[in-house]
Amino acid sequence: AIAQLRDTDEDERLGPSTGAIVNAAMARGIPWRRLTQGSLVQFGWGSRQRRIQAAEVDATSAVSEAIAQDKELTKRLLHAAGAPVPFGRPVKNVDEAWAAACDIGLPVVVKPRNGNQGKGVTVNVANREHLGVAFRAAAEVGEVMVEKFLSGHDFRLLVVGRQLVAAARRDPPHVIGDGIHSVRELVDRVNADPRRGEGHATSLTKIRFDEIAVARLDAQGLNPLSVPAKGRHVVLRNNANLSTGGTATDVTDDVHPEVAANAIAAARMVGLHVCGVDVVCESVLRPMREQHGGIVEVNAAPGLRMHLSPSYGKSRPVGEAIVSHLFSHGDDGRIPVVAVTGTNGKTTTTRLIAHLLTSSALRVGMTNTDGVYVNGHQIDSGDCSGPKSARNVLMHPDVDAAVFETARGGMLREGLGFDRCQVAVVTNIGAGDHLGLNYITTVEDLAVLKRVIVQNVAPTGYAVLNAADPMVRAMAPSCPGNIILFAADHHHPAMATQRAQGKRTVYVDDGAIVAAEGSWRERIPLSGVPFTRNGSIGFQVENVMAAVAAAWGVGLNWDTVRRGLASFTTDAGHVPGRFNMMGYRGATVIADYGHNPDAMRALVAAVDALPAKRRSVVISGAGDRRDDDIREQTEILGNAFDDVLLFQDACQRGRADGEVLALLRNGLAQAKRTRYTTEIRGEFAAIDAALERLEPGDLCLILVDQVEEALGHLARRVAAAGPNAPAGTNVEAEVPALAH
Repeated sequence: AIAQLRDTDEDERLGPSTGAIVNAAMARGIPWRRLTQGSLVQFGWGSRQRRIQAAEVDATSAVSEAIAQDKELTKRLLHAAGAPVPFGRPVKNVDEAWAAACDIGLPVVVKPRNGNQGKGVTVNVANREHLGVAFRAAAEVGEVMVEKFLSGHDFRLLVVGRQLVAAARRDPPHVIGDGIHSVRELVDRVNADPRRGEGHATSLTKIRFDEIAVARLDAQGLNPLSVPAKGRHVVLRNNANLSTGGTATDVTDDVHPEVAANAIAAARMVGLHVCGVDVVCESVLRPMREQHGGIVEVNAAPGLRMHLSPSYGKSRPVGEAIVSHLFSHGDDGRIPVVAVTGTNGKTTTTRLIAHLLTSSALRVGMTNTDGVYVNGHQIDSGDCSGPKSARNVLMHPDVDAAVFETARGGMLREGLGFDRCQVAVVTNIGAGDHLGLNYITTVEDLAVLKRVIVQNVAPTGYAVLNAADPMVRAMAPSCPGNIILFAADHHHPAMATQRAQGKRTVYVDDGAIVAAEGSWRERIPLSGVPFTRNGSIGFQVENVMAAVAAAWGVGLNWDTVRRGLASFTTDAGHVPGRFNMMGYRGATVIADYGHNPDAMRALVAAVDALPAKRRSVVISGAGDRRDDDIREQTEILGNAFDDVLLFQDACQRGRADGEVLALLRNGLAQAKRTRYTTEIRGEFAAIDAALERLEPGDLCLILVDQVEEALGHLARRVAAAGPNAPAGTNVEAEVPALAH
């Protein structure tokens, strides 16, 4: 079982190279996300993101990678750049390889023309028999080439950008004889070292005992069963890659400036931003030409393991070097993120904040219960208020700022789609909604859940909290950042205390939204915010205060905020089902998606501000609410509307047929105003019945269930009736939606 777990860990975990870069990014506060089960990782968000594939960065072209793979082409380019390289050429068969070896001069290196990790490479080939074995090993990988063998040690120089950041001497896999054990037994003893594993998860890899190792033993007059004398150094492979069992010794501090310059020039010539340059020479203390050394390969996506945990010497911070190449000092790759939650007002507040950010010439990504939007274009539909949609927005390269409606369901299932936000907005908790589902049974439970976004505000960010709601106000101590309180009543004790401490508040005073901090004030007249109807629609004023506070927390210019508030339009096409008003044969029709008692109270207050001869309402109830919540909705409406049309939709969400209607009917038992009630099966039938009863000067509130379909049906009925909206109700340009 333990072996199986180790295999799973090896398959699933990030490799040492990718892991080192991710750890370095985390240390700098740069957000990251693994895009595949492999080594493809995104750092940062939106338009400021960067991506890596292991130790290869997104700026490196596929052409450069292809050049690095072609060893022959690489040598020609490096020779043109003046870098020392060994002479060699491609070959097609063993005879041609032997002829090339004789021309070049033995010993030679036989390797694949395109390869990596030392696969199929055999060095120091001195006779035809050894060359035959080497050719077959290289041919298994691809086209074969033969080049001059350079004597000396194998060094790996790591270049990042225009800097040499690490260097290691790689020694081939070997064992030391003890005069007792055979070569195979000595290899088994070395491989028993816990630092050696099968893959790249450990600092060392087990020594391979294959035909190349046997051929190398034969060149030393040995075989696997030979018992080497005590102290004899037995080499199992001449190439020193860690992936074949080699060891590494850090020599970064020893590299001669000219050797470093050669390595940097090689990386630039090929076009690699992160490059492993393989050098063979006696020592990196002197220039390569002085010792007849040379560059034998350059490698895209080089392994970092030998620099992170060398067998000997100190570790080098190569992950930090790569992150510093991707992100300049002080850049954390983040874009402004605003998270919005609450019981009511979420969607309108989310849309308004996004509009204000757009007015500041930012490309905005937004998620809400209607869909996903990027730079004004809808790219997904449905309820997209969960973390999956948020992650998709943060992955989009055309997003400069993001605003996320953050609903309870997504947080319960998966948490958040981000590690922290710049601004968290909690509109209200009130009496709550959806209580009784997923073990969230009280408003206190709901507040704990909604508080999650407040707990994940950045230390330099802001939580925007409704001071008039005690559940929301109590979230302030959980915020790692700063607090902005908002409330219509600036005399509220919490607001007075916040102002006395010189902290930020947003409130209403003398017909204007006021932002205050210490002695500083900024006023935005409500007459310049058309959809509040000069401040007469209370819930819209609350939405505006929350959005203004969020814009302040992000750091938007106040002139931009004013322009954005003045130009915010909320017809059914932009904010479907949120207080969408339209004219129908001289009557006023309002469509809204409100579906809890607090929403009913807010709607009644808004409707009371509108003139009407007779008021009617069309309502159903969601079966997944508590009995009292369903009943209370019509208790509130029965005191404000003359006619109530109840309808039953096809989906009862776990309720028996007629059960929801019975609860709604019970809520009307003590109605003070309602004189006419009826029950209708089907949402569209109920809408049609309500429209048929309307006379000029009437007002009808339709609480839609299937938002998109119901609004489409209403639009067709209104269009068929003709352009005869009541005077003074150019509401599609004035009144935005009530967010549910």
